[in-house]
Amino acid sequence: MSLGRRTATLGDMTQTLQTPTIPPPTKHQLALMIWIAVFPTLTVLNLALADLLADVATVPRTFVLATVAVPIVIYGVMPRLHRARARILGGLGGR
Repeated sequence: MSLGRRTATLGDMTQTLQTPTIPPPTKHQLALMIWIAVFPTLTVLNLALADLLADVATVPRTFVLATVAVPIVIYGVMPRLHRARARILGGLGGR
């Protein structure tokens, strides 16, 4: 973990702050994060939409589930997982 530099200006004072820079996730970490995001999302959607999609064929049902799940995962779950990872790694770096 390296330190990034930020400059904070308050009135006449300028201060350079050093903040920890968290590296991007490795491919293995990202795979785990995606699995953690996708599996529960698809499980909940399958349970929630089971009655509504009961008579729909497999391919259209999968299309509907993916169309709903992808934005939830990309815009809802993954940003939270990235923030959680940053908090965990930031906390470990301070020890």
